[in-house]
Amino acid sequence: MKARSIMIQGTSSDVGKSLICTAFCRVFSNKGLRVVPFKSQNMALNSYVTLDGGEIGRAQGVQAEAARITATTDMNPILLKPKQDMVSEVIVHGKHFLDMNAKSYRSQFVQEAMPIIQKSVEKLQEDYDIIVLEGAGSPAEINLKDRDIANMRMAKLTDAAVILVADIDRGGVFASIIGTLALLDQDERDSVKGIIINKFRGMRELLDDGIEWVEKETGIPVLGCCPI
Repeated sequence: MKARSIMIQGTSSDVGKSLICTAFCRVFSNKGLRVVPFKSQNMALNSYVTLDGGEIGRAQGVQAEAARITATTDMNPILLKPKQDMVSEVIVHGKHFLDMNAKSYRSQFVQEAMPIIQKSVEKLQEDYDIIVLEGAGSPAEINLKDRDIANMRMAKLTDAAVILVADIDRGGVFASIIGTLALLDQDERDSVKGIIINKFRGMRELLDDGIEWVEKETGIPVLGCCPI
């Protein structure tokens, strides 16, 4: 049976997607499920080295440990390692592919990457019960959406239920949630099944009115509030 999928996306970078994914991997593993992490495209200067010498994002390596499985390059088939301004090393399935500037990557390589990504997804779907996908940045970058291979395109490919994570510590959490959802297409909004407010500090009861408002305004439940 093909694996089910859940995807963690964020209202911006650094909202805590990687840690939330790691937690889900351990929770599902504790329930006896064969769970695997996945991020189609990652950008990171430092990498995690798999047993066969391949490089993947460190987050996916840690998530594999949380899932109690051995990390493989299928968990992060495309890794970008910044080298200089607007130029990154493109690593495909753990190995150097080429160095490419941002313009060329966006105009040329993105479409080439999709068959690579899809093949990895299909393999994981065959081997596991559930895939925990991690998005990148925000799914609502309207200037990048037509070439975004890390967010809603992956949710559609895997028929994933999306959980949107927002960082309250930096301020503007309600605007970031509403703004992100407003910029998504209707079918994309429909895939968002829950919201997590992350990095909360202070008196939890002071947040209740805001959570009620978000749920009423969006029709999407707030699944939890995680402390910093």
